[in-house]
Amino acid sequence: MIRPIELTEPLRAALMKPEAAHKYSHGHVLVLAGGAGNGGAARLAARAALRVGAGLVTLAAPQVAFAEHAAQLTAIMLRTLPDAYSLRGMLADRRLSALCLGPGLGLARAQEMVPAALWGRRPTVLDADALSSFAEDPQLLFNALHAETVLTPHLGEFARLFPDLAEGLAEAPLERRIAATEAAAARTGAVVLLKGAQTVIAKPGGETALHDATGPRAAPWLATAGAGDVLAGLIAGLMARGMAPFDAAGAGAWLHVEAARSFGPGLIAEDLPEELPKVFRALKL
Repeated sequence: MIRPIELTEPLRAALMKPEAAHKYSHGHVLVLAGGAGNGGAARLAARAALRVGAGLVTLAAPQVAFAEHAAQLTAIMLRTLPDAYSLRGMLADRRLSALCLGPGLGLARAQEMVPAALWGRRPTVLDADALSSFAEDPQLLFNALHAETVLTPHLGEFARLFPDLAEGLAEAPLERRIAATEAAAARTGAVVLLKGAQTVIAKPGGETALHDATGPRAAPWLATAGAGDVLAGLIAGLMARGMAPFDAAGAGAWLHVEAARSFGPGLIAEDLPEELPKVFRALKL
């Protein structure tokens, strides 16, 4: 059965913060960034994770990119992260409750960092370069995945990992997109979110959800650079707050579109996290 994603009371409850909460009770997201000049995508993801309610967000970058990030980050913390060995050391801190890898990470750095991140067994979002870097041998990635991983490919990234499932998918009816996403989730053992105007989310075992952003919920302004990076950060932030991967993916997709619809024409990716407080006020959260 395919369930539509909509605002539900469990989602409302998950988004609310108890009066007696403190920052660590809402989770700590670690976003990995790539080299100098490519940090915007990671900063978008980090900002989204913070805005959606994660208690803390740290962006980890190589030393060569440190000054670039430091000039633009305030509430988001910054750490130097030279290699995968250092990442494993960081993950000794159990307060790091969710990871986001891929936006602006770079293919070579992603190949090194993704296995180390998955070794840490934290709720993890893999997007962009974290997916494309395994195009030559997707099974290397699949072997490392765990049940608390969310993959967020667009059609191009989906085709790199699942070429047999993706053939002709761009023009295929929705039913085939759903079947392909379900097959990908079964193959990987992870939640798979296939991005599009009709976003399909599937988890191993057969549960599938559809977020339909067409008709009255259309948000064509999301066709802008960096929008997907924001979605990855939203999902990571929600998982850091304790939402299950499948539920966080659905909630992130819903909020992503709601923020775009609230802002309207002229939207750029930087606007999406900043629109979330308005969305939350409208929801009386």
